[in-house]
Amino acid sequence: MKKLYLLTIICMLLFSCAGLHKTEDPVARSLEYQPWEDTPQPEGSAAYLGLGSYAKVLCTAIFESGREAKEAANNSGKIILAEEYHDEVAYQVNRERQQVVALLGDSLKRSATYHADQGCIIDRPGGLQFEPVRLKSGLPPADTQPWPMGDLVSPEGGYSRSLLDSALAAAFDSSSLTAAFLVIHKGEIILERYREGVDKDTQLESWSMGKSLTATLIGRLIHDGELSLDQKAPVKEWQTPGDPRSEITIRQLLQMSSGLRFPAHRDPEVKVPLAKLAHMYVYCDAINVFEFSVNRPLEFVPGTTGRYRNCDPLTLGYIVRNTVEAGQRNYWTWPQEALFDKIGIRRQLLETDPYGNFILTGFDYGTARNWGRLGLLYLQDGMWNGERLLPEGYAEFVSTPAASWERPIYGGLFWINGTGEINLPPDTYYMAGGGGQRTLICPSLDLVVVRMGHSEGAAFADTSLNQALGFIRQALE
Repeated sequence: MKKLYLLTIICMLLFSCAGLHKTEDPVARSLEYQPWEDTPQPEGSAAYLGLGSYAKVLCTAIFESGREAKEAANNSGKIILAEEYHDEVAYQVNRERQQVVALLGDSLKRSATYHADQGCIIDRPGGLQFEPVRLKSGLPPADTQPWPMGDLVSPEGGYSRSLLDSALAAAFDSSSLTAAFLVIHKGEIILERYREGVDKDTQLESWSMGKSLTATLIGRLIHDGELSLDQKAPVKEWQTPGDPRSEITIRQLLQMSSGLRFPAHRDPEVKVPLAKLAHMYVYCDAINVFEFSVNRPLEFVPGTTGRYRNCDPLTLGYIVRNTVEAGQRNYWTWPQEALFDKIGIRRQLLETDPYGNFILTGFDYGTARNWGRLGLLYLQDGMWNGERLLPEGYAEFVSTPAASWERPIYGGLFWINGTGEINLPPDTYYMAGGGGQRTLICPSLDLVVVRMGHSEGAAFADTSLNQALGFIRQALE
């Protein structure tokens, strides 16, 4: 009888523990709360979606960057369009309407239109859902102020000219399609060159370097006491009682370890056409990118698994917008007022979706000098001209490997040279984007290097950059 009683108690405990485990598993609870099958997925064929991205990228290259249409189409437009369509795609440029129409055969057509300070936006039925805003810097003309607040640069001596020339030759290897190369040592520009048709004022495709810009905007809000690293993310869609996503913190979003399910090209288990991935979909269709990103169930327990997915920085962008607007400030002008004007940036193009949300995971454009200034801000631990713009130690946070990542390569929306892939010392961390966009920050050498290029040269970009960095290191010795 006692044995039967004990057996009954043990069984009850086992069933109780099993039930508790099921109840407390945040991934299971998330899928109960919002089944993956009920979660909005990318709509349309890979061809249709890729065509939207093609039209948008080409539109910005022509109407913002001032590039020739044929050159931009060949070197930048096809980054998300499947290779099988590369020879079939055609385009029409309407300069009066400032619009690009992209076509595949007789049945598929997508278009994007230029909206000045909000850049090019993929067209949708019903048009824009916000009123575009004109931006104006409060700074005096750049040619009246010395670097870095302005563009007046004094030639720097003391460096081997032959080594610097060798660095430029390597950086501008013809296969890499480098568009801009800038080297800043001890705060001063010591090397700078641009591709034909590009100059210091050209807004260039920057892609995911914009994620690091998102981290910087979050840093501004943390510095001002409006957010904190370890607070639960203020996302209203996650606040329903029992929703485990309410436990996700801002730190976890910055470290891309929220655990939200958002299939991306770096996920080893995902085999889906590029444009059909949730990660890429935000670049391909005229959707509300914030709404699409925050309405994802969990795939991993928050803070346990680092995955490179656009949902985390876009969720942070959503938090930025809500926080800024809650303070009765203009969302579209706030980055210029709170950050760019303070560090000498007079224009940085932050493109939006049709709902006015910044797509800072990729649709952002800046000059090489702009990115160099942002690199300097971090090299100076968030200080600029004696004013603290980022919290003390924030640079250390973004440049420290996130424990949730299996390898020491990612921090807080910045990549880290933890495995030595960049030919600079191990303390180097950097902003990175598709097409070989790089802003490298190396505290031990007091060095910032910016390399920007066109996406068709991406396969050769890192090799030519590393060769150039080898010559630069010798020149600094």
